Amino acid sequence: MIKTARLDIVEAVESEIQTIIAIEEHKENRDYLWIGTYEEHLNEISDPNHLLLVFKEHDEKKIVGYALIRLDFKSNIFEIRRIAIVEKGIGYGKESMIALIKYAFEQTKTNRLWLDVYPDNLGGIKLYENLRMHKDGVLRQNYKADRGYLDQIIYSILREEYGEWKNNFF
Repeated sequence: MIKTARLDIVEAVESEIQTIIAIEEHKENRDYLWIGTYEEHLNEISDPNHLLLVFKEHDEKKIVGYALIRLDFKSNIFEIRRIAIVEKGIGYGKESMIALIKYAFEQTKTNRLWLDVYPDNLGGIKLYENLRMHKDGVLRQNYKADRGYLDQIIYSILREEYGEWKNNFF
């Protein structure tokens, strides 16, 4: 579906759901993600309003991350609901995000791409700010997790901003 320098980003299949759950439960990811059940991920695979994607290394086909996208076709919104990488610090997150942003604006009718991140997810925040995403604001105590009520910082890119954004990364 999407090729990057090192990764194939493809739609997940049922046999990969346990790997996706393991990525969600990984010690460096679990505090920053909502962990889906097998049945929820299975439904996401078949739902035309979602894309459940896995990031596979070209050579080994090893899954190194995943993303869950929600598509709002009426308003042309591409929401990155979840994105996680297992192997941190080698650029897979940036490579995947750039590819997803490019895909959203060049292969779909997306007008707005957005995501949210918890304030203590410093790696995610650094990535989204390095990618020059617009910080829209903070939804205060918007999500109740095991660790309490969490704020969600919203980042986005609009179609009208994509041309300038693209010049910085290609």
